[in-house]
Amino acid sequence: MTIDFQITPLDIHVFQSLLTLEPEVLASAHAIVLDVDEYPGYPCRVSLIDARVGEQVLALPYSHHDVDSPYRASGPVFVRLNAQSHLPAINEIPEVVKFRLLSLRAYNHEHMMIYALVTPGGELKAAIETMFAREQVAYLHIHNANPGCFSCAVHRVNREYRGIFQRC
Repeated sequence: MTIDFQITPLDIHVFQSLLTLEPEVLASAHAIVLDVDEYPGYPCRVSLIDARVGEQVLALPYSHHDVDSPYRASGPVFVRLNAQSHLPAINEIPEVVKFRLLSLRAYNHEHMMIYALVTPGGELKAAIETMFAREQVAYLHIHNANPGCFSCAVHRVNREYRGIFQRC
């Protein structure tokens, strides 16, 4: 049985006030602007692509698991200054995760981590399907395994209303 899923990026609107690059706003958000000096190396959490050499990105802390649970978490993310939101197609694996070593974390409806594994990006689809085969898994988070930073979330696609995913 195939389990349909949707990989979801961060919403660009969360970062709109920072994209003005006003020094006071950046400082209050603990954000800085970095010049991209290697590719790949600066994965944008909004567009789900790696920034190219010569681009600029915001580096800032982000609460990627803002829940009432011991697994509440935040960490650094990159957002390209010219980022456009990109919602991958159902079951699509975006380039930003295809070629990285990934940590996949499964959470239940109480936002407790109940399973985790490390997988090469090329094997991500199978790992997602394996995790979602467990009924108690409500949603997944993908992290870049070596630096440990959050990449994106994964949700089951509601089979009755294809294209509408079930949020945690």
